[in-house]
Amino acid sequence: MNLTKNTSRAAAAALTVPLLLFTAACGSDDGKGSSASASASAVAKVEGKPGEQPKITVPKDAKAPDEAVTKTLIEGKGATVKKGDYVRLDFAAQTMKSGQNLGSTWTKQPGADAKAPRMQLVSEVSDQQTQQQLPQKVLEAVAGQKVGSRFEVEGTAKALIGENLNPQSGIKPEDGLVWVVDVAGAGKADKKGKSEGEQAAPEEGMPEVKAEGDKAATITIPKGEKAPTDLKEQVLIKGKGPKVKAGDGLIAQYTGVKWEDGKKFDSSWDHGGATAFQIGTGAVVKGWDQALVGKNVGDRVEIVIPPKLGYGANPQHELGKSTLVFSVDIVGTV
Repeated sequence: MNLTKNTSRAAAAALTVPLLLFTAACGSDDGKGSSASASASAVAKVEGKPGEQPKITVPKDAKAPDEAVTKTLIEGKGATVKKGDYVRLDFAAQTMKSGQNLGSTWTKQPGADAKAPRMQLVSEVSDQQTQQQLPQKVLEAVAGQKVGSRFEVEGTAKALIGENLNPQSGIKPEDGLVWVVDVAGAGKADKKGKSEGEQAAPEEGMPEVKAEGDKAATITIPKGEKAPTDLKEQVLIKGKGPKVKAGDGLIAQYTGVKWEDGKKFDSSWDHGGATAFQIGTGAVVKGWDQALVGKNVGDRVEIVIPPKLGYGANPQHELGKSTLVFSVDIVGTV
């Protein structure tokens, strides 16, 4: 879900939402207004159970709280989410006065496979402004919730988004906003985690992968070898963890290079370590979905992705004509 002006990470494709609500931001916020005063209370009415699209209604004369207000609507029975955990979330958001849609994981994505699980938000729960897929106040409110819970966060745009509010969105600082969030899953992973074990030699025509220490893997393209026109994959290290299912949040260390010149274009190691993407739903490039669903936690998988399964559908993308080579260590699932 692309709520920012930022370009998404190279491995991930963005979810679609109707509004660019946030401007780009970096660093942490000032921490003010992260919880409501005792006198503030939620005013929106939310109907529906976790997993079902919520119906949100707001009385006409209701006034949005001047501070972020969090209310647990239904408490789940799963583990309690802590900061640093990775979570898989459903959410729906709207303005309080006009009911304008601000994004929803229940919205059908263009070109989505009707048989695939619903596309959800996968993120790390952090107090750092590292991404703009949810307002920071909303993401922070996930900590302390239990898996299976549904909660809401509401307040003015100033309270929830602050200085990161995009003036071109048409939303004013005093406008009320409400997010309803379901905690569908949560998991932990070592940010420096990686696949361990004896690595297999590359199969004929496959690039060589060397992964040493806490840094991006070195991937060497075979000299004189033409880029394959179909997806190629090889499990270099066999893990012993559970199978990755479509719809899971995949926590991975990865490095990607271009076949054409062998140059690295992205690596999780360059962004602080292991990161998470939903797999098997169209949230990442097709080559990842096809190669990684069915693999095991602990696997190291090398993937060679032709443009048609990478960014070839978007000729304006800087990697649209490139064959992509990834080394992916699956370190966990959510």
